[in-house]
Amino acid sequence: MKNDLLHIGPLTIYGYGLMIGIGIIAAYQVLVTRAEKRQMERSHISSITLWGLLGGFLGAKLLYWITQGKNIMDHPEILWDMSTGFVVYGGILGGILTGYIYCRMKGLNFLQHLDLFVPSIALAQGFGRIGCLLAGCCYGEETHGWFGITFHESEFAPNDVKLIPTQILESVFSFGLFFVLIYLAKRKRTDGLITSLYLLLYSLGRFIIEFYRGDIIRGSVGILSTSQFISLLVIVITCLIMLAKSYQILRHRNT
Repeated sequence: MKNDLLHIGPLTIYGYGLMIGIGIIAAYQVLVTRAEKRQMERSHISSITLWGLLGGFLGAKLLYWITQGKNIMDHPEILWDMSTGFVVYGGILGGILTGYIYCRMKGLNFLQHLDLFVPSIALAQGFGRIGCLLAGCCYGEETHGWFGITFHESEFAPNDVKLIPTQILESVFSFGLFFVLIYLAKRKRTDGLITSLYLLLYSLGRFIIEFYRGDIIRGSVGILSTSQFISLLVIVITCLIMLAKSYQILRHRNT
């Protein structure tokens, strides 16, 4: 795996950035197509996308800074490096928050729009993890099994050591989650259901994959990695919200 894919004069095309770009374009095309079928205004979809990307970038960076608090004290230059150092959960939460603010300001149904967006988020994550594979970040633990990959020119993963391909595992999982959500979205009845399923399924999958990650520098909360701790929080909060909403629906039907 190699991150420097192509050199055109002084310009270098990096695999990580290329995959992120492809993921955003593919996710947006799917998003627009589904929005048109639902007769949802495209201008709002485009605006939410732009604000969501900005909020996601800031959220991913902020959560990375939080997890790297001790390292930042010794290496403050980390704060100025905008090319690396992002946490996916921060991006998800930051994007959702900015989308919520936009919908509130414009008087839009937030959950309806979020249900539209989350399958595309999963699709973009699938491409993003391919970028991680090319760059060598988010790598897995050392393994002696057949199902392993070896980096030779990575700036992040240990080179010349067979590692569990956690990037591939999460990429396949994210693509699979995208298709599941698209299928269920055609049959859903309640606003917020697709979002809840995304949060539950992604958090569960991420929690499991984290056991095989080898980049422990990302930080931890007790015996759990930071992402595992956040996964558990998201699962618990989402379940509580779903239970509360189900209770409200049943109560409304019985009155």
